[in-house]
Order: sequence, then structure tokens, then C-alpha cells
Amino acid sequence: MPNVAAVPDAGLLQAVREGMARSPRWLPARYFYDAVGSALFEAITVLPEYGLTRADARLVVAHAGAIARRLPPQTCVIELGSGSAIKTRPLLERLARRCRLRYCPIDVSRPSLERCAFELRGVRRVRIQPLAQDYLPGLRRALAGRHPREGVLLLFLGSTIGNFDPEAALRFLRALRQRLAPGDLFLLGADLVKPRERLRRAYDDAAGVTAAFNKNLLARLNRELGANFDLDGFAHEARWVEERRRIEMHLRAIRRQRVRIPAAGLAFTLRRGETIWTESSYKYRAGDLIAWARRSGFEPLAQWRDREWPFCENLWRATHHRRSAS
Repeated sequence: MPNVAAVPDAGLLQAVREGMARSPRWLPARYFYDAVGSALFEAITVLPEYGLTRADARLVVAHAGAIARRLPPQTCVIELGSGSAIKTRPLLERLARRCRLRYCPIDVSRPSLERCAFELRGVRRVRIQPLAQDYLPGLRRALAGRHPREGVLLLFLGSTIGNFDPEAALRFLRALRQRLAPGDLFLLGADLVKPRERLRRAYDDAAGVTAAFNKNLLARLNRELGANFDLDGFAHEARWVEERRRIEMHLRAIRRQRVRIPAAGLAFTLRRGETIWTESSYKYRAGDLIAWARRSGFEPLAQWRDREWPFCENLWRATHHRRSAS
């Protein structure tokens, strides 16, 4: 019988119970990132088909000086979903030339935070305070330690904002603004719309790394919740949904399975052809981000776009007046 974690993650249990009762069945993408999933995602970021992470890094490095010039001498850099912070190190090194930094990486994956501390060893004038939490509780804790004259630069790099549906993304941005002070800066990465085939290849690479990353979510349920998913009985699928401008990742059952998840108290049958929806990744137009800034209480200061891979970094400033929904 599969081993069940001594104390299963309460959030994971709730998500599994709710998601397996939906039609189509669904699992939240945030649970991709256990130790195995985090390692697989790092491999995805260097695949030739997946240009997003390299575009993100190019823009951050190219415009680090412009960002640094807007920061006070003492600054807290808070990063949501930091992962291992490989792409963040060049930015921190550049900022540390002008500022004394407190860096608070926030991630639900403890292995990623451990890797983050390893990657940032030796960066001078940077004090690291990792927080193994969800985004908003972690942000609250990071800001609770703020000094009176300390500025804030909030980072949400990559394109994790694309994992929210548009309405949820706007609510999330407003929630971030409510926790920030006027004048605080926010650097937001977002992936832009591009040709269908280019997107499909990015989420269904020839080497099968993304497929392994997707299936690892079920492997995690086997490891931690005692589930009996037969991984060989699933096929990875990436779908572009034109009218919603999003890529969807699914796991399609290629044969009938009787599934048991003991820790969640679940037993059900997956029909052949039935899918488990694991991720949505929305793609944007550049103007969408400018509109979102204004609707969520920020002033858009700059938008930088990559030439090789359609992607943009957006630098916003928290305004003095929180704007109402419109």
C-alpha cells in the first residue's frame, strides 16, 4: 500500500476533495511545486521551446538600473513565488550597489527556499528572510518587519499572474495594493499573446519534461495522500483556448481507472478520456496590464517588452488613493 504522509497538507487535502468533485476534475497548479516538481520546473525553464524565463531574466537585468534609481537607500525586496531565485540574483546584485537590501522570498516550496538561500550566498549587502507561506500571508509577515524609512519593491516575476483567471487576477492585484503603502513599487511579469503553435510547443516540449512535470502532481498525491493513480494511464495535453487567450494543461485518462485517495477519504472511477485540469495560463496584450494597474490602485511607470519572446515587465507604483472597482 502506498505510504501516506504523517501529517498531510491541509490545503492539499481540501483542494483534492473539492477538485475531484468538479466536472471536469481539477487540481490547483500551486501544488505542482514539491521537491520533484520544483526541480522539473527548473528544467523546463531552460528548454529551447520555453522562452518565457529567459525573456523575464533579460528584461530584469537590462532594466535593473532604472529600477534601482527609484529606490531609497534602505529597501525591502519581497518576491512572491520566488522559487530558487536564480533569475532574481542579478537584480539583487545590481540593486545592492545602491541600496541596503532586506530580501524576503515567499514560496510554498521549502526545497525551493533552501535552494534560494544557496543561490544567493555571497551577495553582499543583502539580508535574506525566507518565508514558506502563501502569497498574501507571506506579504503580511514581510511587511510587518518594515522599518519606518524602508522602501518596498514587490516582485511577481515570470508569468504566475497568468495562472489566475482575469477577474481573480484583478482581485489579487487589489489585495496586494491594500497591503502596500503609497509610493511602494511593484514589478510584475506577464506573458503576451503569441502564435498558437509556438505556445503549444512551449507547454508540450519534445523531450517530455512538461509532461513529467504535469504527471508529478498525481505522483505527489500518491506519495503524500496514499493515492493509487496509475501514471502510465495518463497522457499530458496542452490546449490553446483562443476565445479566452489561455493555455490549459490537462491529464487525460487513456484507460478506465478506479482511484482511491485514502487520506482524503475519496474513491471514484475515472472514465477513459476523462481529464483532470491542472493549469490555466492566460496570455495578455500589453495594454491589458496598463489598464489593470489603474484599476487596482497603481500608477504604471514603465513597461518593457522582450524582442525575442513576447513578454513584458511592468513597473508600477502604489498610488495615494486606492481606486474603486470599475
